[in-house]
Amino acid sequence: MNAVEFEHVSKSYPVYAKPAGRLWELLTPGKRSFHRDFQALRDVSFSVRRGEVFCIVGENGSGKSTALQIIAGILQPSSGRVQVSGRVAALLELGAGFNHEFTGRDNVYLNGSIMGLSKAELDKRFADIEDFAEIGAFIDQPLKTYSSGMVVRLAFAVAIHLDPEILIVDEALAVGDTYFRNRCMRKIHEMRGRGVTIVFVSHSSADIQAIGDRVLWLQHGRAVALGDAGDVLPRYLAAMSDKEGHYVPPPAAPAKTVNSIPNIDSRHGNGRTEIFGVAVLNEYEEPVHLMMPGTRTVVRIAFKAKQAVSGLTAGFLMRNHLGIDFAETSTAREGKSLIAMHAGETCTVDFELDLPEFYPGAFSFSPWIAEAAQVCDWQICDWIDNAITVQMGRGESQVYGCLHIPCRIEIPDPALLETKLA
Repeated sequence: MNAVEFEHVSKSYPVYAKPAGRLWELLTPGKRSFHRDFQALRDVSFSVRRGEVFCIVGENGSGKSTALQIIAGILQPSSGRVQVSGRVAALLELGAGFNHEFTGRDNVYLNGSIMGLSKAELDKRFADIEDFAEIGAFIDQPLKTYSSGMVVRLAFAVAIHLDPEILIVDEALAVGDTYFRNRCMRKIHEMRGRGVTIVFVSHSSADIQAIGDRVLWLQHGRAVALGDAGDVLPRYLAAMSDKEGHYVPPPAAPAKTVNSIPNIDSRHGNGRTEIFGVAVLNEYEEPVHLMMPGTRTVVRIAFKAKQAVSGLTAGFLMRNHLGIDFAETSTAREGKSLIAMHAGETCTVDFELDLPEFYPGAFSFSPWIAEAAQVCDWQICDWIDNAITVQMGRGESQVYGCLHIPCRIEIPDPALLETKLA
């Protein structure tokens, strides 16, 4: 049995031109309508398999939150059938389900009791909830004294420690700081590994790409597409970019030139070619502000020939937060040759990186272009120190030293290992 079943679900809300219209309908039932119906969902059907991460995307007002509230049991559909199998914990709009006059501690026990947990069960879990929320003495202060980020911390901590079989997460995580959002995403990964079903709404394509199994795209209350995240998400992003008049091609399309350099600490070279753009992007052509281990990242360098040149190579140097040279690569090192260029011609080079697990920290990229003067001798045409800096996020496990080295372990005698562990 699936965790969630939506069959031809529609949800409408009455919209009144004037507040008095609602009263007149109550006083004269069935005689005259003073409202029009707003269709938040229109004949939407989907299922969520047990243990998967099911993501819903769409513009504001497309029906995403309405669908989540129906799954959580807060709303009832106007038509259609909904079946939810399992204990549900929901992190919906900011502070939903909390009493802002109560303290954080009181709200923990209030939410737990609504979920069917006894006081004794909540007593056992309270320390873990308090530790994860990290709001200190504010746990005993009224919620009305909290910042929005502190409310999210407490709400998420409560939701994940109530042993849900289905976790519903709306866009509330967007309010949290980077540190806490990373902790939340790691926790979602952990819960996913334990088989918890997760229904996730976010405007962050990077988050959806990182954790999503399947994606439902809603538009004006209707289902536009439903399928694997790798198929639906690029289509959605392309449609949104096209709507803004700045179409961004999907990953298979030719590289798009970048036209800006975020930072220049220093610059040198003979000037025969000049770098005019550098960016760190994800596979959907979006600028990356937080690199995550195991994801594909593109370092894009765009340059222009000031004179006729040949035998060029492009590359970049990666430095850590201490300014220590960390890694370097180039087209020549990767066995790629650049064609000769005439004055005025431009070129864009993409370096596609499969990021290993680095330690969390800031890493800068210093792009360069060089020209072969003679065998084994290169002359720098343009070099920009620390043109762009990106933070590396924390992976699922602790990294000791600089990085985790991918490895494969073989045990000659598995029976002996099992005996030792038993």
